[in-house]
Amino acid sequence: MAAYQLLIIGGGLSGIAAGIRAARFGLKTLILEQHTLPGGLNSYYLRQGRLLETGLHAMTNFAPPGAKQAPLNRLFRQLHLSRKRFEFHEQLGSEIRFAGRSLRFGNDSALLEAAIDREFPEAVDRFRQLKEAIAACDPFAAAPWRSARQFLAEHLRHPLLEDMLLLPLMIYGNAEEHDMDLGQFVIMFRAVFEEGFFRPGGTMREFLDLLVRQYREFGGELRYRSPVAAIETDGERVVGVRLEDGEVLSADTVLSTAGIPETMRLSGWQGDRTRYAGRMSFMETISFVPRANAASLAQGRTIVFYHNGPRLDYRRPEDYLDTSWGVICFPGNFSGLPPEDPAQIRVTNTASYPRWHGLAAEAYGPVKERWTQAAVIASEEIVGNYRPSIVYQDSFTPVTIERFTRKAEGAVYGSGIKIRTGATPWANLFIAGTDQGYLGIVGAMLSGITIVNQHVLR
Repeated sequence: MAAYQLLIIGGGLSGIAAGIRAARFGLKTLILEQHTLPGGLNSYYLRQGRLLETGLHAMTNFAPPGAKQAPLNRLFRQLHLSRKRFEFHEQLGSEIRFAGRSLRFGNDSALLEAAIDREFPEAVDRFRQLKEAIAACDPFAAAPWRSARQFLAEHLRHPLLEDMLLLPLMIYGNAEEHDMDLGQFVIMFRAVFEEGFFRPGGTMREFLDLLVRQYREFGGELRYRSPVAAIETDGERVVGVRLEDGEVLSADTVLSTAGIPETMRLSGWQGDRTRYAGRMSFMETISFVPRANAASLAQGRTIVFYHNGPRLDYRRPEDYLDTSWGVICFPGNFSGLPPEDPAQIRVTNTASYPRWHGLAAEAYGPVKERWTQAAVIASEEIVGNYRPSIVYQDSFTPVTIERFTRKAEGAVYGSGIKIRTGATPWANLFIAGTDQGYLGIVGAMLSGITIVNQHVLR
């Protein structure tokens, strides 16, 4: 029986970051990944010679090298990675389109305030006071759940502006329907509006290759095609895992990044798994169009968050897809990126897992094609027509997400209930990733690092 000091379930970004941190300090570490590629929710796949990324529109939390306490720079220090090994491409600028109103913002936080001054001059002073209140918040302090909507209403007293600010923050990390915890709101406000969007040079493949190489250079082991069938327990402790092929691996500590419901299932953790199942999943459509066409649609924007209704309706839809709101991303619109031809347009809309899961196999393809076209048509109302220019197109749904990541019901942001300590009923089994409560790509990686620092290295 192979024995490890730390065994990590899941080769997504939180698992890889945890592995790097542990292996750096000499722990015999193994990452088990069921897929053939690393990355989890933020990975890639190939279709007809084209590389398509999953999950990543942009990374949040951009920071210049001198901002030593910024999450991005703390991440590099913890992983013993030099920023000089990475290229950084900041967003050109993004937009919130909501019920006919518009707010532009970028990586300079003054841009959003100036946009609010132009569009909602009656509310700009209250927005400045809101920023002061956010600066005074400690989102990591132990506190009961607090309503972000109520917090915004108290400070802004402007429902439309409140919804416009919530839209990108919810879409980029909120597991709850309708509202979000104030601590989560503060984290996302800082990550999106005060620090901003960027992406590493190259594709997600190069970024993941660099991280995996760092992990292996520290002596870490990584196995692909290794789905876990069960977490083995003995009394109050876990003793290892059993793989689906029957192999048993022992471990001093097990770290799961598969989410609370899946970890409950694997370990026999008693409780109602449905209580922890997230409801927010998405369908993504990726279209390739000639570069000139994409440029005329993007108009200098990196991401467009849009909502056509009068009030923000952030919830699982009743139908397969809700195309009345979503995200339109132009992955080529980051500063300094080499031109790509054809260019990509990525459209993301909230989707109903039960609807997609309930489809018969023969119905799945035609239904997906119908809703792919519906998503594109809805995006054209925001950025302009591009259907005649599409040279290739692909899409994936909540059932695809669940299949390749084991995130229950394809819930991209995991459970609405977070376990901030990472603790489970077993003293040496821990949760990391979205269900620990850290948000975004940088947050997911810091989650894995934090659990290793607090519970493994100590």
